[in-house]
Amino acid sequence: MNNKIKALIYIAGFAILILIAVFGYNYLTGRYKVPNPPGLPPAVNYQTPVAGTQSPAPSKSGDGRESKDQQEEQDPQEKERIKAFDFTAEDYNGNEVKLSDYIGTPIVLNFWASWCPPCRDEMPHFNKVSEEYSDDELIFLMVDLVDGRGETVESGKKHVEEAGYTFTVLFDTKQEAAITYGLTSIPLTVFIDKDGYIEGVARGGIDEETLRYGISLILDE
Repeated sequence: MNNKIKALIYIAGFAILILIAVFGYNYLTGRYKVPNPPGLPPAVNYQTPVAGTQSPAPSKSGDGRESKDQQEEQDPQEKERIKAFDFTAEDYNGNEVKLSDYIGTPIVLNFWASWCPPCRDEMPHFNKVSEEYSDDELIFLMVDLVDGRGETVESGKKHVEEAGYTFTVLFDTKQEAAITYGLTSIPLTVFIDKDGYIEGVARGGIDEETLRYGISLILDE
């Protein structure tokens, strides 16, 4: 077998491996592609400007007045507030708990899986910030999306324990949380105030600054 044929075989084999990897990734993420439930606020991309940055000046209509949409954006108190959607999951000891069990304390709700690179990248920020608060002040609920194949309770626990994370971890073993929140991708972070209302949503991996900004939306000053 000459070198040219060997090279072609190696290239073909490498291409097959890539196709297998892509198929596997699409299969895992595709398990959570369900319709968005009505009423969930639009997710804010993690690249959206946060505290300390400037937003573009509002444009005006031909008669010098701001548009209706811009006026609505400047009157957030008039918008309907949306309650966080309840769901049941398992805690670290296998006991069933509900999201509503934690209402009364501001909540940072995050959906993740150990096979998800952006999830792994942002988790150190979540752990660092979570250690600055007691569970009476602010609670982090890190919900592992368990499908029994690509992600298991065991693989989720292994990742958490190896990294030494101390935040509260829940396991979505029946995909109830994934369906309830209409997850099409992860990670997704939802900021919930002490009364159970959603004050902010961030889609994709976020940095520490963005996380702290989201927390500022749900903590009493």
